[in-house]
Amino acid sequence: MKEVWVVDLRKDVIGLIVGITLIAISIPMLIAFILGLILDKNLENTMKAFLIPLILSVLIGFSLFFRTRYKVKDRNVRDREAFVAVALAWPAVVLVGALPYWLGGMFWGPFNGAPGALELIRGFVNSWFESMSGFTTTGATVISPQTSPVCMTGIVDDCIYSQSKGLLLWRSMTQWLGGMGIIMLGMLILSRLLGGGMNIARAELTGPTYSKIRPRIQETALVLWGIYILFTFLEALILFGLGFHPDINMDLFDAVNHALTTMPSGGFGTHDASIGYYDSAIVEAVIVFFMFLTGVNFTLIYFAMIRDWQKLWSDEELKLYAFVLIVAALFMAVNLALSFEIGLGESFRRGIFQAVSIGTSTGYSSADFAAWPAFSTLILLFLMVIGASAGSTSGGLKMLRLNLAIKAGMRELSRIFNPHQIKKIRHNGETISDERLWNIFGVLILWVLLFMGSCLIIALLERGENFDMQTIISVVAACLGNTGPALGSFGPSNTYAEMHFSTLIMTSVLMWLGRLELLTVLILIHPRTWSDDKTGELTFFKNIKNRFTDVLNKFRR
Repeated sequence: MKEVWVVDLRKDVIGLIVGITLIAISIPMLIAFILGLILDKNLENTMKAFLIPLILSVLIGFSLFFRTRYKVKDRNVRDREAFVAVALAWPAVVLVGALPYWLGGMFWGPFNGAPGALELIRGFVNSWFESMSGFTTTGATVISPQTSPVCMTGIVDDCIYSQSKGLLLWRSMTQWLGGMGIIMLGMLILSRLLGGGMNIARAELTGPTYSKIRPRIQETALVLWGIYILFTFLEALILFGLGFHPDINMDLFDAVNHALTTMPSGGFGTHDASIGYYDSAIVEAVIVFFMFLTGVNFTLIYFAMIRDWQKLWSDEELKLYAFVLIVAALFMAVNLALSFEIGLGESFRRGIFQAVSIGTSTGYSSADFAAWPAFSTLILLFLMVIGASAGSTSGGLKMLRLNLAIKAGMRELSRIFNPHQIKKIRHNGETISDERLWNIFGVLILWVLLFMGSCLIIALLERGENFDMQTIISVVAACLGNTGPALGSFGPSNTYAEMHFSTLIMTSVLMWLGRLELLTVLILIHPRTWSDDKTGELTFFKNIKNRFTDVLNKFRR
């Protein structure tokens, strides 16, 4: 029997999960701090960047942990508590993750002599945006000569690479942590404290389904994280090995950072030109291979590793995912060859790289695809929206939802000709219930409504020449789909630095919504989430009413 949503919301459970998450995030931040001391050899700046966030994360995390640990008697996390905890834990982590950028001088902050209060606020908003883009694996950036004091002198040619190495490493680590799920990492570290891990997994991991490959959720998380770490290590090793080639300028720092941002389908690079900086077909081929893996359901990767080939080759979503990327790459390659009069080899190289990069929502660029013909940019826009497979680290609506929506549409079409026909919708041989279909339709409808509303809001916020219809639509698609670079004025050759800070806040919220697939975040604004278990009355207003009644009764006495 399914859980009824009117059960009391236990705020102590939510506090315990948020506390565990903040404790968990302090560990990689400590690693970035230590490596920053080694790489930058600037003790003062590195301590300014990381010490305060580290102390805050540890103090708040342990404070919530010890305050709520003994208050929670039944530690089995319910559905509603899992969704609320995940939705609230992400902004908390993003806030802590933004402080190193603000305090460490990547943007205007309190320690680098901000010209005024407005620049200080703008610097914090930029830091928040960069952190949200990292943890949600979106990959959009605001690092530019207009926003970063490091690059404002005009002497620096590569603004991103000129930043502190410790901050760049932390920036890449935020994507790596966000790809698999920061709260699932906390659950893995402290798995014995709470039950109901499957509810948390469903609230945080992407896609309409989540498959257990082991009996216990902690064992499943351990297997998935093991695969994730293994492929990250392999990519870093291969890229570092390529750096020994005299024509490939790839050092260990770049190799590690790109491995950290490829596997979560993040896309943060260490250079302004992204992967185009290396201008190497071999580097692009290696990254394409690992990007393609990020778009595959990790459960299928596990089946491949244990040689269960039947489940791998019979998966409908994997076939659709590969088919869409191949067709998109072919069409764009032919379009580029005809439009730019370049060789087929070069056009296929560009088409394949960008099809896989955008289709998996990684967002790397090997060329300025915003300047491509309309036919190719429309294909890229379609890939931004659809995304890759459920259960992968990619963003977007997911191929599984697209596949089932098409099947449902075809079923309704066939009913027009044969109204009495009873036809079940199946996926991989499994019958899909109407309840699951309605859930998928609900997400699709909410996504479309949010997309249209967001386009209108950004059009109101930004009235400059840079914001034409193509730019606005692609920016919303890139943020909701966690892709990063958009089209028009905010393509791969530009950053989001020219946006008003209100638009940056708006787009960061879209990243948050897209990463948690709408429902987890939208539950926060639903009245029933915070309501009393019997009457549905909001707890906040109920407390006010009770206190007013108590005062009134005392007055009557």
